[in-house]
Amino acid sequence: MKIATWNIERLKHKSELNKIINLIEEQDADILVLTETDSRIILPNFKYRIDTPKLKEIEPSNYLETENRVSIFTNYEIEQQFETFDKYTSLCIELKTEVGNLKVYGTIIGIYGNRNENFRLDLAKQIDDFERLSKDNNLCIVGDYNISFADNYFFTNWGRNELNKSFNRNNLDIISKQREKCIDHIAISKPLTVEKQICINEWNQDFKLSDHKGIMAHL
Repeated sequence: MKIATWNIERLKHKSELNKIINLIEEQDADILVLTETDSRIILPNFKYRIDTPKLKEIEPSNYLETENRVSIFTNYEIEQQFETFDKYTSLCIELKTEVGNLKVYGTIIGIYGNRNENFRLDLAKQIDDFERLSKDNNLCIVGDYNISFADNYFFTNWGRNELNKSFNRNNLDIISKQREKCIDHIAISKPLTVEKQICINEWNQDFKLSDHKGIMAHL
């Protein structure tokens, strides 16, 4: 199974749209979470796509008609969708996969970075979601955490500590945590990784198509 995520920076580099789409398609992911995304990203290789609502609904002066915060693409059948604390910033669906049902929580934690009060409020509420959704040990939290774990690239001690405590408490492992200059991550319930080899790949390491790297975990 390949799980990937990328923050495409509100399609700031829309002149490179075809290159961005081609790069995404090259990853050949089974589950893809795009953040700070846009409906102009069309990926016909995926059977299913589910999006958070358009941001123009809440901030018409700041966002284009095409913009939303999180989109999940997959070829796995969607069994159900779960409510999240903020429908504009995170979404959660349960997929029927070859290893059993998997809840995928796609998100951005703190839309203004990790030093804004919004991050503290957002993280606290999302941690409540993690507590509720992780009970069956089949949860995967994918997206822009706005925190690096392997270095001092972009983090706060409080944010990093709260995420680590939450994931330890809920039996989740951040399988991308060793990547440097990385604030987009994939955490997954530990029982789903037992006796599995995990390979992590990156793209956009030069940050030319977005201010984030893309990350993919191959389990």
